[in-house]
Amino acid sequence: MRRALPPLNALRAFEAAARLGSFKAAADELGVTHGAVSQQVRGLEAWLQARLFERHNRRVVLTPAACTYLAEVGPALDRIAAATAQYGHEAQGVLRVNAPATFALRWLVPRLARFRAQHPAIQVRLETANQPLEALPAPYDVVIRGGPDTFYGFTARPFLSEQRLPVCSPGLRERVPLDTLQDLSRHTLLHSASLPRLWDDWLAAAGIPGLAPAAALTLDHFYLTLQAALDGIGLAMGPTALIADDLAAGRLVAPFPGPRLPARTYCTYVREGRAETVAAFLAWIEGEGAGLPDDSGT
Repeated sequence: MRRALPPLNALRAFEAAARLGSFKAAADELGVTHGAVSQQVRGLEAWLQARLFERHNRRVVLTPAACTYLAEVGPALDRIAAATAQYGHEAQGVLRVNAPATFALRWLVPRLARFRAQHPAIQVRLETANQPLEALPAPYDVVIRGGPDTFYGFTARPFLSEQRLPVCSPGLRERVPLDTLQDLSRHTLLHSASLPRLWDDWLAAAGIPGLAPAAALTLDHFYLTLQAALDGIGLAMGPTALIADDLAAGRLVAPFPGPRLPARTYCTYVREGRAETVAAFLAWIEGEGAGLPDDSGT
């Protein structure tokens, strides 16, 4: 029996515009023009012989019937995407992971050898990005971000918590002592452009909000801030999860035990209906986050 199916491109345009509430945003996500999305939606409305959107200047609003339609179409497209990923990539043992650059560089990459030792048949393809999960242009099997947050069609699983506190190289502390909080006025404080208020928040929590450092240096990426601390340039606000290895090896020291600023928990975000390769990675990364020994003997 032949299925009466509308064009797939029209369904994709409708689902994106409905989810994002904007033809322009849908065009940006799909990599097409605003006019192309509008044309696809009009074509779907003609195919259905029903109106899907009410147009209001720069935004669009779903009709009641279209809301019901979206509730069916959205999960169906997710299932198609999941099935395609499983056939095209998962069946070949490829696992696509997206993580923030600093987390990947300082926590995930140093541990990936242990995952490969346990699962030699799974090939990890790691990409880094800092944009929100819903803005990622490519489908990934596992996305790592802070949270836990709620995203349509994804399951969030926390695996690693952290806090933030000042850290520096042992050489810097020897050259310019840090015996009291007031000694910070003799040092350079390292800032990250993406988290500009960390030092202000920490100084306020420490009871010295008006302290003026000897100098300040702002870098555009957080991992550069940590590298500057390792190189003895100044003090950085170190995330405990990402500097644990450096503290244990003595490459960094924490001159003050507190206060510690709260930070978001690292979570995995996975589309519903994950494959066995994804389940294996989740079990491994949750064990790493909990500090559990692995099975590889390494």
